[in-house]
Amino acid sequence: MDNDNNKTLDTEKQQTTTQHKGTLKLKEWALEDRPREKLITKGKKELSNAELLAILLGSGTVGQSAVELAKEILRSNDNDLSALSRQGIAELTRGYKGIGEAKAITIIAAMELGYRMLTEGNDRKIYILTDSEKMFNYISPSIIDLPHEEFWAIYMNFRNKVLFKQRISSGGLNDTVVDIRRIFSTALEKNAVNIIVAHNHPTGNLTPSPQDKNLTKSIMEAGKILRINLLDHLIVGIRPDGIPDYYSFHDEGLL
Repeated sequence: MDNDNNKTLDTEKQQTTTQHKGTLKLKEWALEDRPREKLITKGKKELSNAELLAILLGSGTVGQSAVELAKEILRSNDNDLSALSRQGIAELTRGYKGIGEAKAITIIAAMELGYRMLTEGNDRKIYILTDSEKMFNYISPSIIDLPHEEFWAIYMNFRNKVLFKQRISSGGLNDTVVDIRRIFSTALEKNAVNIIVAHNHPTGNLTPSPQDKNLTKSIMEAGKILRINLLDHLIVGIRPDGIPDYYSFHDEGLL
């Protein structure tokens, strides 16, 4: 009987501790539950995504620690950081108990810093784009996860070495207005001989619209006058099955 009572008391104590933990800040947790201390003692590589996210959150809710809340957030995004990076303030604050505007902003800011680190690293490398797959790998980090359409141009020399890239326009879910003059004014400024253009389809449907085809033809014709070659037009996006993919006008015989 005494053993049973002890077990009951232990269980109740554990449940109370778990519930209480959700109201504690990270520094008040038991040592084994502190991702900050784990980072200090073992290094950042030893932390899981949930533990790193918990550090950003700082605290959980009643009955749920910051790590548990972080795990819930990651699970609802299929444990995909790319999917999480597409969440806005409204989605984060509405979707999770204990996530207010300040925590949502912290998560979004951290994701944006990670994205900028990736793109800055890309900009320091030398890229020679000779086929659609290389073009896709180069441009997709800039636009593939966006919830709205953006149109970009990549400028290259005669050896297809990337000289510069820039966003030409940003629009809504289904379209964006493109100023062809801006594409070629930059091409002339950078002494580009070849260009690639690309835009994203947030819906994941990569089939070009009639407007996409007409725009491609107009860019190609303008380039001929200036002796600047349009090598390809890519449409990039994440298919409904979750796989990043692209459509190449060149590969499909439309250029």
